[in-house]
Amino acid sequence: MEEDEDRMDMMRKRLNEIHHWPSIYMFKFILPNDTEGVTRLKLIFGESAEFKQKFSANSKYTSITVREMMLDADTIFDRYKLAATIEGIISL
Repeated sequence: MEEDEDRMDMMRKRLNEIHHWPSIYMFKFILPNDTEGVTRLKLIFGESAEFKQKFSANSKYTSITVREMMLDADTIFDRYKLAATIEGIISL
């Protein structure tokens, strides 16, 4: 558990080095191509978030890029934690 906290602290530090808050942040996800998962993901982000969706060659999966204004690094972590509750999602 302490290892996870150290890793999050390193990631937070790096995000703070490369971003000046508030800043637009780009999230990338891959999930099974079902409307429920995509809808749940859209509900996690604000209405002002920009979504781009691309289907895999066999349409079994969809990749989603989300761009949204983030206030700080912790807000980014919060979004990823909420997204992790969607079954089958992969965060990149």
